[in-house]
Amino acid sequence: MLQRFIDERNCGRQAMSDLYGLKLEPMPNNLVNYGVTENGIAVIELASDSAGAPLQGDNEGPNTYTHEMMRDIDTAVIKARFDDDVTVIMLTGHGGKFFSAGASIQMLNSVSPGFKYNFCLHANETLSRLEQTSKLVVAALNGHAVGGGLEIAMAADLRIARKNAGKIGLPEINLGVLAGTGGTARLTRLIGKAKALEYMVTGQLISFEDGENMNLINHIFEGSAEDFRRDCLDWCSQFTLPNKATMAVGNIKRSCQTGPEIPFEYHLALERELQAALFNSSDAKEGIAAYVEKRVANFKGE
Repeated sequence: MLQRFIDERNCGRQAMSDLYGLKLEPMPNNLVNYGVTENGIAVIELASDSAGAPLQGDNEGPNTYTHEMMRDIDTAVIKARFDDDVTVIMLTGHGGKFFSAGASIQMLNSVSPGFKYNFCLHANETLSRLEQTSKLVVAALNGHAVGGGLEIAMAADLRIARKNAGKIGLPEINLGVLAGTGGTARLTRLIGKAKALEYMVTGQLISFEDGENMNLINHIFEGSAEDFRRDCLDWCSQFTLPNKATMAVGNIKRSCQTGPEIPFEYHLALERELQAALFNSSDAKEGIAAYVEKRVANFKGE
């Protein structure tokens, strides 16, 4: 599948140069840019300087986050969730150096312990909302994803990284704290307790290739930052209408997200109910009919 995608993207690069008509607009705090492609991919782009303030001019920042950025992310997630034309959500960072360097240290150094607690609480709620939405979420790691940046990426369903563009890790131990925006919980679930514990207590940063070897990264694409964004949109397009039955994608996600957190027999029961809902959908009828008739299915998300 991946090799076929690589071959197809090389053949069709000129045709995709417009990024599917993507036009990004700032969210209320000017820390996140949001737009939707013509084929239904919502792009959420993180964009801030080291203090967590809006970028000026053509500057590229580490895309650190503050409470204001998290509110922008929250707004964008809800916007994408309620948009019936959106079938996939893609998170990425502005520029070619950073996906996100995590929470702004300058911000953390200037606020009270009570504010920090509520800051982490709201960030947890925002990432949980992202994780629980029924639409597929892909994190496109255009550069370093460290600390809270990796925590954001781990709340996505799938992660794609740009070759030789950065590292990933949770180095919060070096600040005397832990990864408190879902880092300890999600990394443990993704790569296992022993490895997750080792990486967090050492604060070690690893390459995207090492992340891929431990199933933290799904795919690595080569190319410039501009090529990488285009390639990620191309790859995400396979999950949009009419290529995939988006209700089925959402129900598969629901089973995979919720099921492992409940007893196995309950997971099987959940799976049956999700399947029953799909059997009653128009897309299931179309998919089965297309298979029997030996044609390509034309899914409508119904």
